[in-house]
Amino acid sequence: MAKIAFIGAGSVVFTRNLCSDILLTPALQNSTISLMDIDPLRLRQARDLVQALIDGRGLHARVEATTDRREAIRDANYVITTLQQGGLDAYALDIEIPQKYGVEQCVGDTLGPGGVFRALRTIPVLLELGREMDELAPHALLLNYVNPMAANCWAYDRATGRPHVGLCHSVQGTSEMLAEWIDVPYGEVVYHCAGINHQAFFLTFRRGEEDLYPRIRQATETPEIYGQEPVRIELMRHFGYFVTESSGHASEYVPYFRKTEQMVNEELVPRFTEQVNGWFDFGRTGGYLRHCIERQEFAQQDYEKLIAGTKALPTRRTHEYGSHIIEAIETNQPIRINGNVPNRDLIPNLPNGCCVEVPCLVDGNGIQPTRVDTYPPQLAALNRTNVNVQELIVHAALTGEADAVHHAVLLDPLTAAVCTLPQIHAMVDELLQAQQRWLPQFQLARG
Repeated sequence: MAKIAFIGAGSVVFTRNLCSDILLTPALQNSTISLMDIDPLRLRQARDLVQALIDGRGLHARVEATTDRREAIRDANYVITTLQQGGLDAYALDIEIPQKYGVEQCVGDTLGPGGVFRALRTIPVLLELGREMDELAPHALLLNYVNPMAANCWAYDRATGRPHVGLCHSVQGTSEMLAEWIDVPYGEVVYHCAGINHQAFFLTFRRGEEDLYPRIRQATETPEIYGQEPVRIELMRHFGYFVTESSGHASEYVPYFRKTEQMVNEELVPRFTEQVNGWFDFGRTGGYLRHCIERQEFAQQDYEKLIAGTKALPTRRTHEYGSHIIEAIETNQPIRINGNVPNRDLIPNLPNGCCVEVPCLVDGNGIQPTRVDTYPPQLAALNRTNVNVQELIVHAALTGEADAVHHAVLLDPLTAAVCTLPQIHAMVDELLQAQQRWLPQFQLARG
């Protein structure tokens, strides 16, 4: 049966959910799950959780845990990455240093200075992993969950050429939300969604022959729904289509919503009127960082309850794509996902080779992306403002050129709306200095 390796398995809640999905899949219930993390305590907790899932369901699956990445991936069929290089210490620097210069990031894991530096920390790890997979698991498929998705996958493709797919849950979550807004059963909805990760758009959203966009637009006029997603609704009103990523995220990828601290706190934050936005502190700067810190305590409590048997085991698979992809490949039963893959003429008006998020067929042949012929030009133009930054991130990560790091942040839409050129240069220098222990590829460039 399949061997499935998790790299960064100390992300206990996410590892538990993905492993639960795998173990709820009949075709995968005899799999070997190999967990790897650099933190022995969190690794032990992850192993205990997965073993509890196996024992609680009376399965014959096997779980193993190791701090040796090579051992984890040896002979693996699938490698799932959920790591966070530098952890919350590095993440705090991603948020706090740019804020000194007026760059107000709510999440900071995809674009902006935070996304740039998260990618620069992560890409070397992914490339090392790719080289190890060449040696130890040459036929394995990489399923990457690590942000910033587009830059990470683009660099991995350019440097390794290995089969991979980047996975996110924003398409599933947003499509479910839209169906709920208009009171249409989700099973009756058909949609076509494409773009780049965290900035893909629902090009169609229908039930049978009925175009559901008029109902979506009508629903967004109600204060309750507008208060859930004010940024995404404003983007739809001006660009014509609904974007996949939450308003806290989406507000960072464009220059319109976060120009000053006052603008964030007095204009943006009050638009969030529904508690559903509490996880990113209603758009405030550093909201998601604070959520991650709080979530650590929740994860520990969750772990203790599951191990003690006082919390019921999940009985249904989540909407994460991971287990469904592995099942489709192992059983040759086709499914459709939205995956992040290299742009090999898939969206012709986006740069060749960049990472795009498009509908993909998955079966025994692996991941098979589909072409999007009529991608609206205004959406492609908006995407390209993000792709420009991603391209320079990849160049910087693969060459070790510190100048390319400066160029990436100079072209970031939010940063450019806030800072002068000298301010951006000083900010990048400060970030490089503060994070040098996680950025070995730039040591020679600075030396």
